[in-house]
Amino acid sequence: MIKKLLCPSILSANFSKLFEDIKEVESAGADVIHCDIMDGHFVPNITFGPDVVAKINEITNLPLDVHLMIESSEKYIKNFCDAGADYISVHYENNVHLNRLINLIKSYKVKAGVAINPATPVNLLSEIICDVDFVLIMSVNPGFGGQKFIPNSANKVKQLKSLIKQNNTDCFIEMDGGIGEENIKMLSETGVDMFVCGASIFKEKDKKEKIKKFKELIG
Repeated sequence: MIKKLLCPSILSANFSKLFEDIKEVESAGADVIHCDIMDGHFVPNITFGPDVVAKINEITNLPLDVHLMIESSEKYIKNFCDAGADYISVHYENNVHLNRLINLIKSYKVKAGVAINPATPVNLLSEIICDVDFVLIMSVNPGFGGQKFIPNSANKVKQLKSLIKQNNTDCFIEMDGGIGEENIKMLSETGVDMFVCGASIFKEKDKKEKIKKFKELIG
């Protein structure tokens, strides 16, 4: 059975005290640090690149989960792998040669995932599901933190679980967007393995207590 992982997203952290925020969630029991990479083209926002990921890798001993919401992902895979990424996900919607890209990520001994936007059907992954280590279901439209959870996302988890079973593969399921105390237990029971939580952790005064509560709820 895959261990359930809690992955705070630093998109919602206070970048003026990023070191303190990361060390706080690490000491509180977070499993993975999630890094949202945006270029202002694929999504309407700009965040940071591999140099910052490398600095984050120096700050924490936790694995780094790098979500590429960028154009021309293939040009930057090596940079993010060299920066210390342990997981890299690329989007189905804007990567034409997806199989080649997934294999490129794996060639660096990094776990490779494919991400899908809320309007992208799960069944489009049927030809890639056996090649990926994980699938990231976006439960909000990517680009900004703090958005409201899209309810149909839970149904997509069920569909993905079915697709994984049909293909007898052991890839795991990650979800990102609008996850909080009101839905994290339900999502865990539905089949989510990795939970990306941004505002619901970093905007809390007591991050340690919130992480403890979330970990109790996901089991």
